[in-house]
Amino acid sequence: MKYLLFVALGGATGALSRHWLANWVHGLWEGRVPLGTLLVNGVGSFAIGIVYVVLMEKALLHSDWRGVLMVGFLGAFTTFSTYSLETVRLVETGHTLTALGYMFGSAALCVAAAAAAMAMTRALL
Repeated sequence: MKYLLFVALGGATGALSRHWLANWVHGLWEGRVPLGTLLVNGVGSFAIGIVYVVLMEKALLHSDWRGVLMVGFLGAFTTFSTYSLETVRLVETGHTLTALGYMFGSAALCVAAAAAAMAMTRALL
């Protein structure tokens, strides 16, 4: 039960953080590419690389933090379901090349961010 409460706490804060950051970026830039979601996914992927090394490889925090940070906060913060919907909507509105660029750019950014964060965190710890 305690683990589920940790996940819920992390999930609530992650969802609120995603909402705030994505809407803030979307408000700054009204272009065709949904940069708010792209930024959230990049930041979330970078963060999960750090958290993974700190929690799973180095065990520098109690294992309960996995539920709060990885499953809860970052699970709610990253928005690949939204990313998928926005990609489909771009295709549906006739912006297929933009959709392809967004789709592959998002995947490349997030994988690179997670790898960079893991390498950086390993080098620092």
